[in-house]
Amino acid sequence: MSKIKSLDELKNLQQSVQGATELRVKFEQGSGKYRKHILVCGGTGCMSSESNEIHAKIQEELNSRGLGEQIQVIKTGCFGFCEQGPIVKVFPDDIFYVKVTLNDVNELIESVDKSETIERLLYHTPETNEPVTRHDQIPFYKSQQRIALRNCGIINPEDINDYISLGGYQALGKALTEISREDVIKLIKDSGLRGRGGAGVSTGFKWEMAYRSDGDKKYVICNADEGDPGAFMDRSILEGDPNSVLEAMAICGYAIGSNEGVIYIRAEYPLAVERLKIAIKQAEEKGLLGEGIFGTDFSFKVSLSLGAGAFVCGEETALMNSVQGLRGEPRMKPPFPAQAGLWNKPSNVNNVETWANIPQIIINGADWFKSIGTEKSAGTKVFALAGQINNVGLVEVPMGIPLRDIIYEVGGGVRGGKAFKAVQTGGPSGGCIPASQLDLKIDYDSLQSVGSMMGSGGMIVMDENDCMVNIAKYYLEFTVEESCGKCTPCRVGNRRLLEILEKITKGNGTEQDLQELKDLSEVIQDASLCALGQTAPNPVLSTLKYFYDEYLAHVRDKKCPSGKCVDLLKYIVDPEKCIGCSICAKNCPVSCISGELKGKYTIDSEKCVKCGVCFGKCPKKAIVRQ
Repeated sequence: MSKIKSLDELKNLQQSVQGATELRVKFEQGSGKYRKHILVCGGTGCMSSESNEIHAKIQEELNSRGLGEQIQVIKTGCFGFCEQGPIVKVFPDDIFYVKVTLNDVNELIESVDKSETIERLLYHTPETNEPVTRHDQIPFYKSQQRIALRNCGIINPEDINDYISLGGYQALGKALTEISREDVIKLIKDSGLRGRGGAGVSTGFKWEMAYRSDGDKKYVICNADEGDPGAFMDRSILEGDPNSVLEAMAICGYAIGSNEGVIYIRAEYPLAVERLKIAIKQAEEKGLLGEGIFGTDFSFKVSLSLGAGAFVCGEETALMNSVQGLRGEPRMKPPFPAQAGLWNKPSNVNNVETWANIPQIIINGADWFKSIGTEKSAGTKVFALAGQINNVGLVEVPMGIPLRDIIYEVGGGVRGGKAFKAVQTGGPSGGCIPASQLDLKIDYDSLQSVGSMMGSGGMIVMDENDCMVNIAKYYLEFTVEESCGKCTPCRVGNRRLLEILEKITKGNGTEQDLQELKDLSEVIQDASLCALGQTAPNPVLSTLKYFYDEYLAHVRDKKCPSGKCVDLLKYIVDPEKCIGCSICAKNCPVSCISGELKGKYTIDSEKCVKCGVCFGKCPKKAIVRQ
């Protein structure tokens, strides 16, 4: 693989590998030219549903039919619509197939060869059951605007030429040959880009701080330690478009005066790790990383550091301790990482999604980026939609979009037609936003105003059957388990919060406990050393604020309105509905249901283990959960 020595050489290479479609997927390889392309999702979600096997079988069948030189099959990154995976897309026909299986491969190849469409594999609208051929006609995609995810589902992430075909590394070339270091920083600062990892600090401000810090060595760090329950934004970017992150880190290295980058990534993300290794190797072979990039005196190398899955290492100073082989604990700030970071050298830390925005800002300018989103929250945000939502998946929407649009237009509403109750944003450190706030515009300041936060972008939807007290307890269990233990407010305070919540969900709580929850939460927020402890009480405070009636039901009435707190449940038989079929008694694992066939059955509450089997099995819904 020959090295690229100038920006002109890069542009010439781009032209040679560009395709004929408007999306410019690589259509040429060697001297042959493909007439059709089959893109198969190669993200983790679809791979768990046999997309790897589907890709391999398509290639095998194409070769056996003598079509291997005419139709190319490409493994891409995540398309985002995880609920409908595995996904296959056909170019240039622009046909979007969902829930493809191995059994569909032969028919798929025949249809591609004959330019026909398989209607049963198309997405069908829930309301009218009408088939939709193109992905941009599907409601899930209509409100999206992709910047960070621009190449995911389009390119082969294991071929740097695909990235180059879409203008990849031109931002780096432009920065190195046309823009001064100071102007690069000013451009990022003027764009209004804020960190997508949680705190929302100005990216340009962090770069400027690192640039102005004196040091014989500086580091550029990518925080890929994405650990929020239900979050898979950063992982999907690295799996689908790793070069965008490498290019952005090199641009930052040039701007702040660093020649070394480190990507800290969880070892349990093996696909992302493997594709990063491939991308780094290919970029080095092309001369886009390494010595004398684009014929300048700028050099930059990138290495990987694998984390062991500690949630606290998502905090930048704990991350740097981990890279150094130390215990993953946060440091006191100041000094900030830009002043004394990795190995006590000035360091700039940004998360994956933040990096993925950088090349597009360099190419398109600050005003372009600021034109998207809101005045104080420019650009787009990637969210991982999960929970009780119809369209589970990865979405990228402009900042300022109403929560209602994300839930009902992009997300397709709540599963089973149930009522929307709340959404947890910002992972375990975020708050629960109730239905009364559905028209809230999603940006940094608006989320903070209602007791939540942007976080890295997890968005967990809850319906009418979810217990908000139990939800708060679930997130506290996570943060207590993941606390590093360094500071007392987090180590002890959050455990006390959890103990109170456990007491309440077991039916032993009092109204005084509710006041203690609030008071202790505020102390933990004020006194904890790092963001993990400072934000851990958010689920408690937000549920107390918006769902206080549920807490009262638990402590006053000793009942869980949603029926999720097992210790507060009681199953009884409604004698008016019971037909004496004995199904409940036959299925009870502890034989606590008695009665006579065609008579009336009763449940012994003392023996009942509240497993709910009878509730689910009764054909007449005669079992009542109280």
